[in-house]
This record gives sequence, C-alpha cells and structure tokens, in this order.
Amino acid sequence: MNHSYSNLEIGQFVLITQGRDAGQYAVIIKILDERFVVLADGDKRKFDRPKKKNIHHLEFFDYVSPEVQNSMKETGRVTNSKMRFALTNFVNELVTDLKKGEHN
Repeated sequence: MNHSYSNLEIGQFVLITQGRDAGQYAVIIKILDERFVVLADGDKRKFDRPKKKNIHHLEFFDYVSPEVQNSMKETGRVTNSKMRFALTNFVNELVTDLKKGEHN
C-alpha cells in the first residue's frame, strides 16, 4: 500500500507490519518527515515513550480518531487512556466488519 506524506494525519490508525511490534495497532501522534512517523498505543507504547517507525513498515487505515486528533491539536498531547479507548473501539469495529465480510 503506497502512501504519500500528504495522506498521513495525526490520530490515524496503523497496523505495524515489520519489527518486534509487528501485528500490533497504533496511532500516529507525530509526523517527522516523508519517511518517518511517531507511534503510540497507550499501552505498550505510551505517549511519553513513543516509537519512531518508517512508513514503509506500516499498513495505513483510512480512519482517524477524532478524540486523539482534537486532543493533539488542543494540548499537544493525548492521554494514554484516550489512545487505548480509541484503539480498542477501532480494532473491535474492524474485526467485526472483517468477520461480517467473511460470512457474505
């Protein structure tokens, strides 16, 4: 999946495809440049200890968490619980949608 730098957004959900965190979901909390973003999930990767990742090692979803995005715009940070909440809701909806698609 090719993504250009301009398509990335703060609060966007991603699936990590490479590295020790492969298979985990995270939220973009900062865009460093056209190659790197900073990710956190509020659990293993907290806001204060985020992970810098190459965008080529990520799968992007066309969904942005309004809670995370608004919090980052207003205060420059987001609480770990807010990230966990947004990610849990997103993953639950995604898994539910994928299962619905399999049964059609």
